[in-house]
Amino acid sequence: MADGIFSYPFRRIFLNPPVFREWSGSTALMDWIESPSAHIFKLNVPGYRKEEIKVAVEEGNILQIKAEVDKEEEQGKETVLHVAERGTGRRNFCRQIELPENVKLDQIKAQMENGLLTIMVPKDSSPKPSKIRNINITSKI
Repeated sequence: MADGIFSYPFRRIFLNPPVFREWSGSTALMDWIESPSAHIFKLNVPGYRKEEIKVAVEEGNILQIKAEVDKEEEQGKETVLHVAERGTGRRNFCRQIELPENVKLDQIKAQMENGLLTIMVPKDSSPKPSKIRNINITSKI
C-alpha cells in the first residue's frame, strides 16, 4: 500500500482494528514513535510512582500498561476540599497495545522519570521465513 493514512501502523487501526484493545479514558496520554530500530511508547503518568505501574506483554504480543492505586487523601476534620481535579481515592488506568510481529519481546525496557514513562520495544531485523507457501496442483487429491 502507499504511504499515508493506510500505511503501518495506521492500516491496522482502520483495516484490522483494534490496535488499542482497551483504553480507560485515563490521563495517561501516550505517544507511539517508530524509529528504524525500535518502537517507543511515551506515557504521561504524573503523580504515579514506578512501583504503582505494571508493564507486561500478554499472549498475542499485547503490551499492557496499567496502574491500580487506592489512595486515600489524608484530610483532617478541620480541612475542606474545595476542588479535586487531580483525583482522589482510586486512580486506575489500563492501556493495551497490539505490538507488531517484528519485535524482540525479551528485550523490552521501561524507564520512568519526572512523570514520563518510556517503554522501548526493539525491532527484530532478522529475516523471517516467508508465510507464503505455494501449493502444487495435481490431477487427483
